[in-house]
Amino acid sequence: MEKTLEQNAPDTKPQESVTLTGGQVLLEAFIQEGVTTIFGYPGGAIMPIYDALYDYNEKLEHILVRHEQGAIHAAQGFARVSGRTGIVFATSGPGATNLVTGLADAMIDSTPLVCITGQVFAHLLGTDAFQETDVINITTPVTKWNYQVTDAEELPTILAKAFYIAASGRPGPVLIDITKNAQLQKMEFSGYTKCNYIRSYRPKPVVRNEYIEQAAAAINAAERPFVVFGQGVILGKAEEEFKAFLEKSGIPAAWTILGMSAIPTDYPLGVGMVGMHGNYGPNRLTNECDVLIAIGMRFDDRVTGRLDKYATQAKVIHLDIDPAEIDKNVKADIPVWGDCKETLPLLTALVDNKTHEAWHQKFKDCAEREIEKVIKDEVYPTSDALTMGEVIRNLNELTGGDAIIVTDVGQHQMVACRYAEYIHSKSNVTSGGLGTMGFALPAAIGAAYGDTSRQTLAIIGDGGIQMTIQELGTIMQFKPNVKIMILNNCFLGMVRQWQQLFHEKRYSFVNIESPDFVQVAKGYGIPGNSVSERDKLRDAMTTMLNHDGSYLLEVMVGKENNVFPMVPQGKSVSEIVLCREEMG
Repeated sequence: MEKTLEQNAPDTKPQESVTLTGGQVLLEAFIQEGVTTIFGYPGGAIMPIYDALYDYNEKLEHILVRHEQGAIHAAQGFARVSGRTGIVFATSGPGATNLVTGLADAMIDSTPLVCITGQVFAHLLGTDAFQETDVINITTPVTKWNYQVTDAEELPTILAKAFYIAASGRPGPVLIDITKNAQLQKMEFSGYTKCNYIRSYRPKPVVRNEYIEQAAAAINAAERPFVVFGQGVILGKAEEEFKAFLEKSGIPAAWTILGMSAIPTDYPLGVGMVGMHGNYGPNRLTNECDVLIAIGMRFDDRVTGRLDKYATQAKVIHLDIDPAEIDKNVKADIPVWGDCKETLPLLTALVDNKTHEAWHQKFKDCAEREIEKVIKDEVYPTSDALTMGEVIRNLNELTGGDAIIVTDVGQHQMVACRYAEYIHSKSNVTSGGLGTMGFALPAAIGAAYGDTSRQTLAIIGDGGIQMTIQELGTIMQFKPNVKIMILNNCFLGMVRQWQQLFHEKRYSFVNIESPDFVQVAKGYGIPGNSVSERDKLRDAMTTMLNHDGSYLLEVMVGKENNVFPMVPQGKSVSEIVLCREEMG
């Protein structure tokens, strides 16, 4: 991108200039951008910014994490539930490189972040100075934009640009690397102007009415239309526009893992989740629809299965704000570029009122089969061992779907996404595209700051919790209200499932020993409990939810339970299986 930045005139009269350091200018810009919460970890190269922060404690809350990866995952959780840009501070060298996993996660899941890293003095750049790394080249592939500031005079313009790029169009992470001399440098600061225009950057493509008309004609002519929607509906704040489209067109709609909660899970036109462990009907019937309407989703391989057998019979309509996603994986017969908050009402105005009752019945028939073959035994088990599904069922009954659920990565993630119920948007927070183990605990901390009006629950496996367990220290110090449920099967469960199904049960390094999680939490001043018996589960969960403050509950579940249905690797979505026996 070009450095040239064009901004609108300020809304207020220019203020008198004051002399500030670069660090102070940064914080003044944050205040003007509406920042309230920062997640970070100090160090030598970012020390001048932290020194400036000392005088801004009443305006900016800083959460001291225990690892920089915890900071960026917390900022992701904050952004996902608040709809605002998450903010991260880290120092140079290892501090900056510890952000890379979170940057990659935020990039693929379209999460808006502004990350500030300190850097060595400008005159030391390229000398292999202490804790110097080339953070710009390291992070270029995993940021929407990055920039190194060596002169404080650049800061107001660059920061305005950073916030605009992070949150506009398809959101994503931005990293600004600031040398230590720029943080210390004094400059005349005469005010901050937000950015809403950058030459050569077009965050929203021009809506082409001819494609809207073509899409409406195809939908009106369809006998078996099907909608698959993703997080784009949530990011575009288009939940109401989306429901209006569904209610007029009568089309069954399935969500991706990140699209979940855009509509309530019991919404009459919702038919469940697509994907490798999604629901039976939405997966299987993808290959029976005659028009497939993809809205704010990117045709990830976990959704499509075998691409050469994915919806080949259907006319594909793809609505997306990012032109790069159109035709990337699945060829669109009708591309509808634009923000779905703008394109959906235009489409709704042209579609016919329909109900598609016979087509909906096919989804209901599939759902009944899935309930009989899979769901009934998972959520109302007769086995002695507890199942993850019954834990989530009890959670639904106790919260009424009015909670934020943050999941880690693995079997528990798939089970939670299959069975968790939501009544509000921005309620499902998970690592979708990157699949980052260790995501949930710090992300739940951030989510608790992003929305204080609802209960925040972190559902984590016994493997994932140990990747970022140090963030219990952040909870101890700052006391966000986070309920932590560890579903412990004494395995790296998802890897074990694949080894059982595809590698002749050769369990190679998936048996994992864990500490006494309740005692570990106690060491951090967090009360907890462990439960393994069905008759004690409900009371234990009630105690957790009713506790005033954070709480850890470990639930011991069956060791070798598998997650079904499943689209086996290399198979088409119509080859989804309901149980191990069907895999042959």
